[in-house]
Amino acid sequence: MELRNRALRDIYVDLLMEYAETHPELVIVEADLASALASTKFFKKYPNRAINVGVQEANMIGVAAGLANMGKLPFTHTFTPFATRRVLDQVTLSVAYSKLNVKMVGSDPGIMAQLNGGTHMSVEDVGIMRTMPTLTIVEPIDGVQLASLFPQIAEHNGPVYIRLTRKDFDEVYDDGEEFILGKAKVIKEGKDVTIFASGIEVKEAIDAEKLLAEKGISASIIDVHTIKPIDAETIIREAKRTGAVVTVENHSIINGLGSAVAEVLAENCPTVMERVGIKDHFGEVGLKDFLMEKFGLKAKHIVAAVLKVLDRK
Repeated sequence: MELRNRALRDIYVDLLMEYAETHPELVIVEADLASALASTKFFKKYPNRAINVGVQEANMIGVAAGLANMGKLPFTHTFTPFATRRVLDQVTLSVAYSKLNVKMVGSDPGIMAQLNGGTHMSVEDVGIMRTMPTLTIVEPIDGVQLASLFPQIAEHNGPVYIRLTRKDFDEVYDDGEEFILGKAKVIKEGKDVTIFASGIEVKEAIDAEKLLAEKGISASIIDVHTIKPIDAETIIREAKRTGAVVTVENHSIINGLGSAVAEVLAENCPTVMERVGIKDHFGEVGLKDFLMEKFGLKAKHIVAAVLKVLDRK
């Protein structure tokens, strides 16, 4: 499968179709957004294994739970706010409480809703889902990573929430790179500070590392693709090694990646720390570049946070 120069949604749907060939239990359930995800291909190839419930997201989760209870492997999809806050009770009781094997995709996480604006821009979805027992949260950043993690997600016994950027993303990894569900990926090791990043912010962290190197600052870059369960072992090791931590996320700094890392540090290895993310603010209409500037998500903002944390260190 070609993993380069393609929209992440197209790679995702191809992975679904490829896996479905050998796993007849796989089905998809959509809430009238098949064209947005490009899953219309799946509907055409497997018409008896694809369900469109219409604009009824809560019903989508209920249908998926019923399918999972019958031994099917359902993948659901809608935009991020409707995949989390709108269906919270159904996810809680029908899926997580029942420990059912439902894989839930929320597309266009954080600012990536762009021109769809604040109503479609969930910057709190990780916080909502992170409190849910039994549930795993994954945020793949490019096609290589998605392809490596997909079979692990499908074969994981339990509910999974996937933050999926549909189109506008940066390719970070080389072909053949492998990833382990639940284990953070060390992109670069430095000695002065560790930057933990997720999603579209991984590329910004990589760019920030280059700017920091010009200032004589050596930074570790860690891609936390699995936000829950958090990789406490890597966090503790890095904190002890560099003595300073910065987290970066396309999400509210409240109850997201930064909070997860802070919890690990507070309980195991208290360390000076700064968080880069959306600061207690709703989303709004705008293009990616404008929103990243407004909410302080660019490489330069990461550099500023690193300088601040090193001053505290």
